[in-house]
Amino acid sequence: MTISREEAVRALTTAGAPFELDELTVDGLRWRVFKNAPASLRDVFATTAVHGDKDFLVYRDERITYREHFALVAGLARHLADHCGVRKGDRVAIGLRNYPEWVTSFWATVSLGAIAVPLNAWWTGSELTYAIRDSGSRVLIVDGERLDRLGYGLADLPVDAVIACRLRGEIPEHVVVWEQLRTDLADTGTTGLPDVEVAPDDPATIMYTSGTTGEPKGALATHRNHCTNIMNTLLFGAVALAMAGPSSDEAPQPASLQVFPFFHIGGLTGLYVSTAIGSKLVTMYKWDVEEAVEILAKERITSTAVVPMILRQLLESPQLEQVPPDALAAIAAGGAPVPPDLIRRIGSQFESRVSPANGYGLTETTSAVVVNSGEDYLSRPDSIGRPVLGADVKIVDDRGDELPDGVVGELWVRGPNVVGGYWNKPEATAEAFTDGWFHSGDLARRDDEGFLYVVDRLKDVVIRGGENVYSAEVEAVLFEHPAVADVAIVGLPHAVYGEEVVAVVNVREGHEPSAGELQQFAAERLARFKVPSQLVFRCEPLPRTATGKVLKRELRDELIR
Repeated sequence: MTISREEAVRALTTAGAPFELDELTVDGLRWRVFKNAPASLRDVFATTAVHGDKDFLVYRDERITYREHFALVAGLARHLADHCGVRKGDRVAIGLRNYPEWVTSFWATVSLGAIAVPLNAWWTGSELTYAIRDSGSRVLIVDGERLDRLGYGLADLPVDAVIACRLRGEIPEHVVVWEQLRTDLADTGTTGLPDVEVAPDDPATIMYTSGTTGEPKGALATHRNHCTNIMNTLLFGAVALAMAGPSSDEAPQPASLQVFPFFHIGGLTGLYVSTAIGSKLVTMYKWDVEEAVEILAKERITSTAVVPMILRQLLESPQLEQVPPDALAAIAAGGAPVPPDLIRRIGSQFESRVSPANGYGLTETTSAVVVNSGEDYLSRPDSIGRPVLGADVKIVDDRGDELPDGVVGELWVRGPNVVGGYWNKPEATAEAFTDGWFHSGDLARRDDEGFLYVVDRLKDVVIRGGENVYSAEVEAVLFEHPAVADVAIVGLPHAVYGEEVVAVVNVREGHEPSAGELQQFAAERLARFKVPSQLVFRCEPLPRTATGKVLKRELRDELIR
């Protein structure tokens, strides 16, 4: 006998159930919280010792068990405390690809009560430097690529220690080599975490997200924010199991292919949820669809989360037939708007064996705050779904007054998974938050069944392959070129990336720059994904409002036509 989603949620959240809700007042705000949630990410990690010799991290030919990883984290945490002086509340910046060392660095940091600062691995040296300085990080943990990118600027960083892994070439003075440190840690025989008390509302991470001004802002999230995200994700899985009915088969160890970068809130969610459930976590050096399909089959991956661009490549791969029919059970998509045809394709291509899911969220909401999945998603592929448990949403007008169902307005969100503000930026915090409500910047509507639909964005953000490209930042760089008189960045539809970055340029009299020249100029100052893929040279002035703001929607529509 199967039960409905609503019945499953009621059964799992009632008094005495694993996901029972409670009410709590935090900083004057009343939240609905999970009564049985872990108090901190440290507590989440502490439970991993029970998984013993099960595989935890898999990267190419490297395998690390839960037992081995626990000892690594305990050793690194003690090294950070004893040799680098890291204390509760200090910041540790982490700038690596999705290597196993990223995971170890994160858990060691938060288990100390310190604040992890994920650095975007796409950033240039100057962008990395900004976040390290802005966060006031005491320790920097990087890989060889990021170390090379920092170059001579490394010596000027105000950090107490630099730990680097997977180095290429000469090792700078005073840099601690991870591989040697790992050997030293193993020799010490350290097995226990340092004795530190970490409370739910202690800060856990500073994750950088740019605003329309182009200046990166560090969203300051607490352990409660992240643990609420974990509980919502686990509830999502428990509901799916309850709806499927009882099974006599012993469930194998879950396995996840991690495609989102760990510095992205979607990637960090995958990291700590996989850790919490004892999953095998498999990572890649970079996305390659053929390699991914091989991993799905070889490692018997049960779930993965991807951006729409990658989802399309995966579904179109002829090698996908290699994946055993009883392996992959769930595919989640997010990071960018998901075209409805992809959702329908999951339903038809896998004959409903694989459950599709879409999580709508932002760094400020600590990942998915609205979810659509399963049959609901297949029947409403254009909807982002309904709010997760404990979160409230409302659609408001430009005065902040709530609008009725069916009317388009800005989507506001509040709840125990919403961060309290930005690191050292009170003005930006006041602009984006009102009495605990976060202003998403997205235009949305709600139907009479509570399903939400995002129809446009208020913010000038181009989402290319799941990465946010903020118009003002790119415009500011192009304005530095002597030939650029005026410029506007817009996003145009792209079959692979979802959107592509397009620059519309007015050229100064007497100059004749080529598109390649301006792209090279931008590439020397920005991460590659932010560099415009197209430049449109325009003779007439850019369309603007009476107050001088570029009419980007009008410009975008004109370019599409």
